[in-house]
Amino acid sequence: MPSPRQAEARAIAVRTAVFMDTHIALTMVAAGPADACDERAERAFQWFQRVEACCSRFDPGSEVMQLTARAGLPTTVSQMLFDVIAFALAVAHESGGAFDPTVGYTLEQRGFNRNYRTGERVSTPLEATGPSSYRDVRLDAARRTVTLLKPLILDLGAVAKGLAIDLAAQDLAGLPGFVIDAGGDVVVRGRNARGEPWRVGIRHPRRPSDLVATLRVADLAVCTSGDYERESASTDGHGHIIDPRRGVPVGDVASVTVIAPTAMLADALGTAAFVLGPRRGIAWLARQGVDGLIITPSLEWYQTPGFARFLE
Repeated sequence: MPSPRQAEARAIAVRTAVFMDTHIALTMVAAGPADACDERAERAFQWFQRVEACCSRFDPGSEVMQLTARAGLPTTVSQMLFDVIAFALAVAHESGGAFDPTVGYTLEQRGFNRNYRTGERVSTPLEATGPSSYRDVRLDAARRTVTLLKPLILDLGAVAKGLAIDLAAQDLAGLPGFVIDAGGDVVVRGRNARGEPWRVGIRHPRRPSDLVATLRVADLAVCTSGDYERESASTDGHGHIIDPRRGVPVGDVASVTVIAPTAMLADALGTAAFVLGPRRGIAWLARQGVDGLIITPSLEWYQTPGFARFLE
């Protein structure tokens, strides 16, 4: 741990931007001018642009939306898109379909289809042939191809933002410490300017200006999803997390927080836990070797055995 004099010498640099319809804040602890925080921040933000161009279902020109027009055909994709889809399908299989990236068309039909840059609603021409699932996507790793076995829209929102955060973190590596905060998804590395673990607040699911808890974490991701997210964007007044097995919004969970090594893992596991519900969701997180907290609409807490050690 640095001495008080060393801690005082460290400067804090904060840079912000908006990508993926999310306000992103980088907080960097710099040991000196040589840390070049502006250059690091610029490179970090570029990852959000790149991942968005690859994985956004709100942009008809994105790489993932180009797959929709090629249903039934093996399509060669970038390594980034292939890896994201492969990860999403692995979580879908492990969760028994509680997490499923093929819910894009259902979300679009429910009104979660507004492009935040243009304000226009995306309406994808799709001849749906009945319910789809992760089993309708085939990967060929040797040829790096993806085949949609039926017309469907992949929604990678539960993993793409986490991936962008994790990639951005690589460009900030080497700093004494930093935080990437992307709308409820947080990655912390190193220590704060005082040489202490970072403090990460968990939003109260019913009182937006309050915190329900504060965590002390180092070198981890903390991702929170709530039923309050994007509700105003929906045409039916419900939250954005759908039970893909039934095609209906989840109603027995208000928020899920997951603590994991990476943001992509925390985000995906949290989405599955949200759908599985309080008891099964907590058991699922524990089996995956991560810690988490599930809060119900009546503000009951369900937490993994190891979660308490992070509470301030």
